[in-house]
Amino acid sequence: MQLQLAIFPEHTKLINSSIGFYTKDDFVYYLHNGSPIFCHSKEDRNSYRYILANLVVNNMCTCSEISKALGIQVKNVQRYTKDLRTKGMGYFFNREDNRGQCHKFTSAVQSEAQRLLDNGYSQQMAAKKVGLSEAAIRYHVRDGKLKKNG
Repeated sequence: MQLQLAIFPEHTKLINSSIGFYTKDDFVYYLHNGSPIFCHSKEDRNSYRYILANLVVNNMCTCSEISKALGIQVKNVQRYTKDLRTKGMGYFFNREDNRGQCHKFTSAVQSEAQRLLDNGYSQQMAAKKVGLSEAAIRYHVRDGKLKKNG
């Protein structure tokens, strides 16, 4: 096997001695010994997370090296790596974005809470029956998703 010298373009920021990255025309390019191995749009967060995890999983660099080079928290890189190892590549590209969604206040819980409120239960008692906090019931009453009786 022939030894390949690491030749990087001058505007490349190195992650370690063999991995680097640079940006050009709204794309981020990742290089291994000067040869491109990955590319993604600057706005493509899922590809960014996948590529960082892939670099660590394939032992091309460590989480701390990526953290220092990119100026991000090492915990984030560790989380991306764990997700790739446990959930696979599809997790990064086929997941629902459910941030800001209440995971406990489902449509079934909403209809049950409304039924209890309609039957004269207080907000506190309705919350206990459906397994939510009273504050959650009050929030959804203020938000208009639930109607108070009376």
